[in-house]
Amino acid sequence: MRTAALLLVAVFAGFVAVSAQTKRPPARRPAPVPPRTEAPMLNCPAVLGEGAKTGRMFCDVLIERDPMAGITIPFPPHTGDVTLTFDLHNRHTYSEDEIRNKRAYHRYSSSIGVMAMDNTLLSRAVVISEFRNASDLVDRVLGGSGPGGLKAVAPIGSESIVLTIPEMEQGVSLLGEKLSVLRVDGKDEFTTIGRPIAIVSNVMIEYRPGPPPKTAKPAPATTKKPPPKK
Repeated sequence: MRTAALLLVAVFAGFVAVSAQTKRPPARRPAPVPPRTEAPMLNCPAVLGEGAKTGRMFCDVLIERDPMAGITIPFPPHTGDVTLTFDLHNRHTYSEDEIRNKRAYHRYSSSIGVMAMDNTLLSRAVVISEFRNASDLVDRVLGGSGPGGLKAVAPIGSESIVLTIPEMEQGVSLLGEKLSVLRVDGKDEFTTIGRPIAIVSNVMIEYRPGPPPKTAKPAPATTKKPPPKK
């Protein structure tokens, strides 16, 4: 009896040993795709021009209500949220005469909306800045008729905007909302559709590449049988 018990224990131990040797190791999970940072494809309806000092492309933000009429930023296929960053500036019309006559002071407050492509408001951004002399300009823009081939309109102030856009969104649109201007001789507010009220530059996105969105399969083509001959 004891011999039979020992034999049974030995057989069971051997079975466990064989099972341990043949057990497959756990499958390795694929490494997560590292995030990618890049300048997106940008559709700018009103390009202001290239900065003479920074080389940046400056784009005017217009007051609009339709996302397709704004600065549209489509996102590549991605997994997870997208981080959108850009610099927001006010726009100033530079005048040497105003500086000489001590009438150059301007205080700007511009607000823009960051919209989903279905016109849902995702966030707002505001930039407030003051102009007194040429040193307040962020840059001058090439392509004008002024001295040195510079445009009179130039960016002032720089607000760094960082936004997290939900994964479901395939792109966003930047639309102008309102501009307030305080001058030495009064104050104005602008909400007219089509008016440029701010400038953006240095637009970047950070995302994890993912598969392209699934599209519905087309229905199989059906062929009609000819009617039976009479």
